[in-house]
Amino acid sequence: MEKWRATSNLRRSLKSILNRQLSSVSEFRYLNEKRSCQSSFNLIRDCKSLGQVNAIQHRCFSSASTLVQRNPSFSTLNSDDISYFKGLLGEKSVIQDEDRLETVNTDWMHKYKGSSKLLLLPRSTEEVAQILRYCNSRCLAVVPQGGNTGLVGGSVPVFDEVIVNISSMNNIISFDKVSGILVCEAGCILENLISFLDNQGFIMPLDLGAKGSCQIGGNVSTNAGGLRLVRYGSLHGNVLGLEAVLANGDVLDMLGTLRKDNTGYDLKHLFIGSEGSLGIVTKVSILTPPKLSSVNIAFLACNDYSSCQKLLMEAKRKLGEILSAFEFLDTEAMNLVLHQLDGVRNPLPASMHNFYILIETTGSDESYNREKLEAFLLSSMEGGLISDGVLAQDINQASSFWRIREGVPEALMKAGAVYKYDLSLPVEKMYDLVDDMRIRLGDLAKVVGYGHLGDGNLHLNVSAPEYDDKILEQIEPYVYEWTSKHRGSISAEHGLGLMKANKIYYSKSAETVSFPLNKKMQRISLFAGCVSPSHGCTSCLN
Repeated sequence: MEKWRATSNLRRSLKSILNRQLSSVSEFRYLNEKRSCQSSFNLIRDCKSLGQVNAIQHRCFSSASTLVQRNPSFSTLNSDDISYFKGLLGEKSVIQDEDRLETVNTDWMHKYKGSSKLLLLPRSTEEVAQILRYCNSRCLAVVPQGGNTGLVGGSVPVFDEVIVNISSMNNIISFDKVSGILVCEAGCILENLISFLDNQGFIMPLDLGAKGSCQIGGNVSTNAGGLRLVRYGSLHGNVLGLEAVLANGDVLDMLGTLRKDNTGYDLKHLFIGSEGSLGIVTKVSILTPPKLSSVNIAFLACNDYSSCQKLLMEAKRKLGEILSAFEFLDTEAMNLVLHQLDGVRNPLPASMHNFYILIETTGSDESYNREKLEAFLLSSMEGGLISDGVLAQDINQASSFWRIREGVPEALMKAGAVYKYDLSLPVEKMYDLVDDMRIRLGDLAKVVGYGHLGDGNLHLNVSAPEYDDKILEQIEPYVYEWTSKHRGSISAEHGLGLMKANKIYYSKSAETVSFPLNKKMQRISLFAGCVSPSHGCTSCLN
């Protein structure tokens, strides 16, 4: 049983807060445009009906400068294709219903929309292989899709690609309680895996705000970071093996469960974060840590960003091995959550603060953890790093604290149009970009900053009543140039997708992008020189 406890009012004394109560309480991918029609992961087609090509051969996304051309070399669906897929999958797994297609053609942000006329729901690796083998032979473009929770337009069609959604592949294959190794199919929803492991006395090393919809295959394909990377690291360290289907239908079995295997290249790492450009992930084996009994969550306020940085340094030093999350949000983010989401209350209602910090600790020794946390809070209070704070007294209050942090993306969506940027930056520079953007945009839009301070990941969001190219022109390419100047990454955890496909050079040097291994890997997976300008950098693998 997890134990939640209250401690000090951080404004006055460590003791008084002990009695304080609240008033109430993705599948991303690059898809590849192949001049010779040998890849099934190809985009750039559009048709209104079977056998009829749409007159629209290009689409614009975000701004007039983002033009996606349709590759005319790909086939369009016909009745024979539909008959083949029905024979393979059965009637119920071949979807042509317009309402269901509307959903899978549109991304979570309603910013990117394709016009696919066919959704396929395979139930096994062999069915995925046969789908890709057939599409490869017919030059039919394919887009893999998982939970469709992506934020960069990487999980929906651009034109009329066949959508291969793996949500029906949602079985847990095995779980070893001794080693903590879970093997499952790629369509398993993250929250379902979390619940399963909770009953086994373990936890997933990955936790996301979108856990109720996102799928583990999409998480792996985008190398999703999430809320507890500061404690458990990235999926490169937690995924032990995977199975993937290549474009020609070949199945690549890398589904190992060994902690150590030094026999040749560890190819699974090429698929983690590859956004589907090398194949469709169908199974995953992942190392899961044991569930610990002592869990504490603090919601704190700081006067300035400098205090947030110093608090992070102190947390790493004084909480050490029990620190499992260190999240931050600014006052603009807090205001949005309080005004846009029903039932959310301010844990620190006396006044609004410039910055808020959510700290989670997990450990196995309640007494030891208590001493460490109380010493940390007391020293931080005395040092003036914290201006107010409260700790969860039960699991409901803990959930309400997490609801604030995880609810920021939803609140932004409800507020209107939002331009989202997922950046890795040196911690000391992260909020400088937020300040610069506020000066740059003035009254045109609101600039919101929040994210994973513990691992240097800023979620920069620009909120406006509606999308406007005048606003976008002030944001891009300035944000990318600023990030590149400070040797950051333009994609910390969301991937490149369609939004940032041609922006890779802001984070990677030309020499790195054109490294010969990239070309060799593309040839191995039948993608030689065929990264689509719609979901990848055309020159990066050519």
